[in-house]
Formats: sequence, C-alpha cells, structure tokens
Amino acid sequence: MDLIAKHLVDMLRVAVSILEGRISPSFILRRLTSGTRKNKLFYAFQELGKVVRSAYLLKYLRKPELRRSVNHATTVSERFNDFIQFVTFGNQGTIAANSRDEQRKIIKYGHLVANILIFMNVHDQSKIMNELIQEGYVITREQAACLAPYRKSNINRFGAYFLDELRKSINIDYKLEVVSPCN
Repeated sequence: MDLIAKHLVDMLRVAVSILEGRISPSFILRRLTSGTRKNKLFYAFQELGKVVRSAYLLKYLRKPELRRSVNHATTVSERFNDFIQFVTFGNQGTIAANSRDEQRKIIKYGHLVANILIFMNVHDQSKIMNELIQEGYVITREQAACLAPYRKSNINRFGAYFLDELRKSINIDYKLEVVSPCN
C-alpha cells in the first residue's frame, strides 16, 4: 500500500493520459516493462492490480448474485466457443497460417458461419414456438429463456450444399410471438 500511495499521482497521470488519448496503453506498457526492472511505477501498478483482484474476489465470495452472473456469462461464452469449434472443425481447430491477417480472417470466418447458423436456429425455434402458441400451448418466459441457439443436430457439416441463385429468400417475421401473451 505504501508503494501505491507513493506513486498514486504518477499512476493517475498515466491513467488520465490514456483516457484522453494522449498516449496509447501499449506505449505505456512498453515503457514500464522495458529497460530496468527496478521501475517503481511498474511495481506500483502491479500492486494496484493485486489489490483490485483481491477486492473483486472478496466481493465474488460475498455476493451469490455476482457468482451466478459470472457463472452464467462463462457458460454462455463456453457454449459459443464450443459451437464455433464445431463449425470450424477443419485441421482440429489449428490455424496453420503464420500471418496475423490470415489468422484474423479465419477466426472472423468461423464467427460469421457460427452467427449465421445461430440466426437460423433462432429463426427455426421462433417459428416452432409461435406455431405451438397458435395451437394453444403456453410458453412462459422462463421456458423460452432456457432455449439456446447452439443446436448442432440439425447441421450436416459434411453434406453437399448447392447454391440456388434463383431461389427467393424467405421472409423473416421479427415480431413473432414466442412467449404466450398471458406471461
């Protein structure tokens, strides 16, 4: 804490410079970590990071709703990453290109395909839920919230797909009822 207190003014000056765009975070990181390892400002930031992490962990342990929120966000992220791996299954997920631009292109391609399939899944689920509501079934918000767009069983990764340029695209109704009106 003494180190943080001693260098607080300099740390705030660096933070304000980054916020105002006068200096880039990468430049500061290079300056703080290059040269001598006895850079006191570097160690002050390191100690501040430890304090922030400790405070967050204490808050995490004390608040069950925060734990639920973090767990939910982690689960969603893991399911999305699992879905992307399913979609971009070639070469066992290894990106062989050594070019950063090629790597970014491959990653963006995977995200694009995954998002298209997610959109298709959500569209199909919405249509089915709307049909069930029209037939008299009740779908609650809680039931709808349990559905995930990461379905894989309807996707044939190894199939032959043909592009029919004359086929008309489907009309998508973005206002379909997917939850029963009484809920």
